[in-house]
Amino acid sequence: MLIVPLNYKLAIFDFDGTLADSAGWVSHVINAVARRHGFRELSDAEIEMLRGRSSREIIRYMQVPAWKLPAIAADMRRRMAADADSIPLFEGIVAMLRSVKRAGVAVAIVSSNSEANVRRILGPDAVAAVDTFECGAGLFGKAHKFRKVMKRLGVAPPETICIGDETRDIEAAAAVGAASGAALWGYATTKVLAQLKPTLTFATPADITRMVRRDG
Repeated sequence: MLIVPLNYKLAIFDFDGTLADSAGWVSHVINAVARRHGFRELSDAEIEMLRGRSSREIIRYMQVPAWKLPAIAADMRRRMAADADSIPLFEGIVAMLRSVKRAGVAVAIVSSNSEANVRRILGPDAVAAVDTFECGAGLFGKAHKFRKVMKRLGVAPPETICIGDETRDIEAAAAVGAASGAALWGYATTKVLAQLKPTLTFATPADITRMVRRDG
């Protein structure tokens, strides 16, 4: 992989599937949530198959009405709060966040998860590297949260990269005029992410660390 400097003033990270290795936990609880909220339960094979679908296709396949999404998200946040101590970060995440921060790049986390859950799973060393959080349910989607973070930190879209493991992360970055970074270690497959033509791809968190070290 060609390593080039990470020349941005702000890096916005998704949390679940990008920083936190929560896919196993989601697979464990998803059918209990499905039974509670009345949407389609999934087999292990279906969960694996959906990795190759976009975020909208996943919701459609699971037969989740849009009006149920806020309640489902709130239920998932409550369940994660109860299990937070069992959800690990991906290897190298703390070192990566600290390297980005030391390179003079502001760090933000945008997530539909609660800020309390995010902080607890990250732990104090990683939290210390984060400049701002924009977490919780939102009516206007991830692009709106990206805009809020950029405005709060005074960074323009061309100076921002949004890094995540799902198609909606890349789509939201494009919608606000920011660069996008595809985290290939997360939930969505490399193929489905590549179809959206992210600005950069990262095979591991260490790729991001190497980029900022080369820049500094």
